[in-house]
Amino acid sequence: MNYLLRLKAAASSFLLLSLVACTTLRGDFAKPHSEALPPAVDTPSAQYIEAEKSKHAQDQSGFRLLTLSTNALMSRLTLAEHAEHSLDLQYYIFRNDETGRLVVQHLLKAADRGVRVRILLDDINLDDEVQMFDALDAHQNIEVRLFNPFNTRQPTILSKAAQMLLEFRRLNRRMHNKSFIADNKVAIVGGRNIADDYFDANEKSNFRDLDLLAIGPVVEQASRTFDAYWNDEATFPVTAYHSSRNTHTDLAKLRVELSQHARAFAQSDYAQAVLEELPNGATADRRGQWFWGSALLVADQPEKIESGDDRPGLRIGPALQALIDGAKSEVLLMSPYFVPGKQDEQQLIALAKRGVATRILTNSLASTDEPAVHAGYAEHRRPLLAGGVELYELKPVAGVKQSITQYGRSSGVSLHAKSFVVDRRFVFVGSMNMDHRSKLLNTEMGMIVDSPALAKAVADFFQTVSLPANAYRLGLENPDGTAAGSGQLLWRTNEDGKPVTLTHEPGVGALRRVEVLLWKLLPIDGLL
Repeated sequence: MNYLLRLKAAASSFLLLSLVACTTLRGDFAKPHSEALPPAVDTPSAQYIEAEKSKHAQDQSGFRLLTLSTNALMSRLTLAEHAEHSLDLQYYIFRNDETGRLVVQHLLKAADRGVRVRILLDDINLDDEVQMFDALDAHQNIEVRLFNPFNTRQPTILSKAAQMLLEFRRLNRRMHNKSFIADNKVAIVGGRNIADDYFDANEKSNFRDLDLLAIGPVVEQASRTFDAYWNDEATFPVTAYHSSRNTHTDLAKLRVELSQHARAFAQSDYAQAVLEELPNGATADRRGQWFWGSALLVADQPEKIESGDDRPGLRIGPALQALIDGAKSEVLLMSPYFVPGKQDEQQLIALAKRGVATRILTNSLASTDEPAVHAGYAEHRRPLLAGGVELYELKPVAGVKQSITQYGRSSGVSLHAKSFVVDRRFVFVGSMNMDHRSKLLNTEMGMIVDSPALAKAVADFFQTVSLPANAYRLGLENPDGTAAGSGQLLWRTNEDGKPVTLTHEPGVGALRRVEVLLWKLLPIDGLL
């Protein structure tokens, strides 16, 4: 106990020293209450959407599945270009990189046209993005807020570590939600953040992900969720810090930087690839087919981040679990960070044992960006396989060429889609992983849709990504009659068109395996 007291005292001293160089929160900031504007009715997109809705029942919403990363980026840019009243963005990550600056440029153009822009960001990942968003906030039509922020703006490593130590239970709980809402008429909800590696623009590795572009009554549900977070007591304006830089001089400088970036971007290989893969009807202004069905926007309540409040009513996990438990024939589940608890493991095995085909796709050790998460997942593989659950692990380089990878920009692929399909009828697409962090610590959101056509599209995505050319299918071998779940793990795949069976974690070296072994020794399951 004395050791812990001394450690806390030392952390407090470190924090005080580091605050000297940082701008801190003040108590006299203005935080006006605001809500989503009424759905647009006078824009070309709104008129098109109303015409499409009139062909279906009043409670039906329409959906497009955004699988191609370039399509997902262009859909966001097109919505920003055509917005006439409002844009509401909520993200866990919004990088100051090529695609991030491209999105910001379109948001700024919209604000210049008179569009009200609200941007809500989780604070944990903000670094050099701070200046960009401070400058944006200086625009009369743009407001930026931070969710559950650190007590200092741009904290040093020392300050951030000290704050995490002193306020771990609060700062360990983050807003993982992701939504992009235009004119309260069209929404994009799913797994993608705003950064290069979510749009195939990263030179090293990119994520395979899913978003839903939605029209219809589910959009207003998304707007109500945004408002709940926007006005929550855990949300602070960027101007809540002493000496915040949000002057018109900063905004003018940002405009120059964005203009220079736009010219350089237009000449890049990535821009040329995007031009060749323009959205194939995945935006509200373009003609094309929609998937229709009744839908529910599900979201954790922002109060979930309060460290002592674990009421099930604040969380979406129980509702999603009930949907999976009600499966009659099949469950297809994609989760990049898959760390089931003991109860989850037993429920999945129970599904398989009553004849429900239960298939799970996650990252292999070679494709994951979080080896600590893989360490938590690995111990569940044998009992799940022994219980009849099928496991697939994505290869780090997919066999099927996808988007910019064919232009040589990236050779790495990592799964980031968080989705499941039940009985080829019900679909969930959102931000929630199947792990402890998503269920109990972070806030999450997504859409549940009753649509066999959309379910087939997501199932087709699952089937493609889990093909032997793209993923390993795991198995168990018990040649000596050992107890179920204790045999040799096998990874089956295709290499050069021929079936191959491996008996160790494929695609990684000894150091990576040792790293995972070390993570397994630490009591971190509750943090994963």
